[in-house]
Amino acid sequence: MNKDSIKIAEILDLNETEFSFLFKGLTYPFEVLPLIKQKFDECVRSLNTYEYNRIKDGVYVHKSVTVLKSVYLGRNIIIGKDVDLRNAAFLRENVIIGDNCVVGNSCELKNVLMFNKAKVPHFNYVGDSVLGYNSHLGAGVKVSNLRFDEKPIVLNVGDDVIDTKLRKFGAIIGDNVQIGCNAVLNPGTILGQNTFVYPLAYVKGVVEKDSVCKTSECIVERK
Repeated sequence: MNKDSIKIAEILDLNETEFSFLFKGLTYPFEVLPLIKQKFDECVRSLNTYEYNRIKDGVYVHKSVTVLKSVYLGRNIIIGKDVDLRNAAFLRENVIIGDNCVVGNSCELKNVLMFNKAKVPHFNYVGDSVLGYNSHLGAGVKVSNLRFDEKPIVLNVGDDVIDTKLRKFGAIIGDNVQIGCNAVLNPGTILGQNTFVYPLAYVKGVVEKDSVCKTSECIVERK
């Protein structure tokens, strides 16, 4: 495993987001995190305005989506087609949700890009993260986005060391990743495509694609 294994094309299918232009010129998927806010207006301009309702300044919701009174929508929010937006979902700021996604009961999202069919269904916290196509977080999964010492996140990928220069960076969750209930992802976690994470697992660092992660110290090939 080396730094090439965490390049964008190795982790995410850009055909499964309407906002693939955010990744133009980037090498690694975490580089998109500051751009969710910085290029939000560009994302809005890319929308078909006939298909979206402008709920309030900076909040755009596809007409197919029902917004319950208990849902909180902060600023810089885009919610795509046929999203299941459930009771008491808390979308703080800078959140872009693709088509056919689920954001469930009492889930909190902040600075997040969700690809199509990504699911965050029950009591989850996700901060400063990208969720790939058809990824799924089990009930109670938490994605931590800040080190205790608040230093920038550094990735160790085999013999390569990458300074992300990001103080807040939760996780990059690849396509078709499944995460079991009550798992915790440490800041700067990257999960390769088709990976399974056990319930209650404590995960940090980079996990290669097609893996089963029982804990950070016990990762095996998925067969």
